[in-house]
Amino acid sequence: MKATWGVAASATLHCLTGCAIGEVLGMVIATALGWHNLPSIVLAVALAFVFGYALTLRGLFRAGLKWRQALRLALAADTLSILVMEIVDNGVMLIVPGAMDAGLASLLFWGALAFSLLVAFLVTTPINKWIIGRGKGHAVIHAYHH
Repeated sequence: MKATWGVAASATLHCLTGCAIGEVLGMVIATALGWHNLPSIVLAVALAFVFGYALTLRGLFRAGLKWRQALRLALAADTLSILVMEIVDNGVMLIVPGAMDAGLASLLFWGALAFSLLVAFLVTTPINKWIIGRGKGHAVIHAYHH
């Protein structure tokens, strides 16, 4: 698999989709429950990993892989990408003044969350390009998606 910017962007968008679903769901739940920053972030990160891996597993199961092999491939393909994405987007949420404390009806909350995911995409794409170029990350599962 050639490590082009297009391939890296595609892999990052795949990762971002799962991360965004988990991140948004976690932040919405935590904000609705009035949780403080740390438990909010823990829930959002946990759900981002769950949904990120789930999207990859779905494709691998469709390709006919068994649970154990699919799980190993998903962990190998997505862990670093999800980890970087989560560090960046939660870091951005923490540095935007008032974003973590804004309510669900707040433009600040949704704007900061969208901005944090955009920044995470921009930071993670070159990392994914480097990983794919080394035959790791999404390069490991690419053959199963076609």
